[in-house]
Amino acid sequence: MSKQRLWVEIALVLGLSLGISALYSVIGIAVRVTRTEPLSEQTATLNRSASTVEWADFSYQILGIAQSLVPVALVMFLLYRATRPRFSALGLDATAPIRDGVQGFGLAALIGIPGLGVYFLGRELDLTVTVVPTALDTYWWTVPMLLLLALRAGLVEEVIAVGYLFARLRQLAVPLWAIIVLQAFLRGTYHLYQGFGAFVGNVAMGLIFGAIYARTGRLAPLIVGHTLIDAVAFVGYPVALELYPEILG
Repeated sequence: MSKQRLWVEIALVLGLSLGISALYSVIGIAVRVTRTEPLSEQTATLNRSASTVEWADFSYQILGIAQSLVPVALVMFLLYRATRPRFSALGLDATAPIRDGVQGFGLAALIGIPGLGVYFLGRELDLTVTVVPTALDTYWWTVPMLLLLALRAGLVEEVIAVGYLFARLRQLAVPLWAIIVLQAFLRGTYHLYQGFGAFVGNVAMGLIFGAIYARTGRLAPLIVGHTLIDAVAFVGYPVALELYPEILG
């Protein structure tokens, strides 16, 4: 495939996924900074309800997850290989599931614990909005849905921002350090709707994940780690907020 076609393919994939989301976030933060109240007094609701009708809300949530995973399926199709392992270009295989899982838990702790500090520091400095979690008792399926949303985030961001971009940009002879920086910047920009603190925190996460992937070539630990981080944010944070509102509120 020619270099021109590769660049067009990258633009199309990002236009269907993280790229367009990043542009929405840039517009969102531009609107926020023009408001009179500081960022710390503004809110961003995670995984807001899509309808007041239960069956419709459930259906919208499932459709939203499915739609978000279409670009993931697309890049897996584009990088599929006829020989095993089929998705080696993405760093995905089933040769070491236990090791991948353990490393994923380690990454979640490495990123998640300092990430909480970045969030609260950002609020203190008026650089981060107040994140409003979804109420866990809304419906019987709320918690399982939030866990699915966490898995979706792990798959979309790691498969596209790391696995896909690394594969294609290497084909284009982009320097490794530049790939790491570019995908980290994309990750941070995608989270700008939460404020500048979230941007910095996610760029740092992207740099660490990118460096690890460049060294190991394995994507599964990143997916596991990211999914766990978001699972704690979506499900664990609301529980902690209810137990310790004077500290976390």
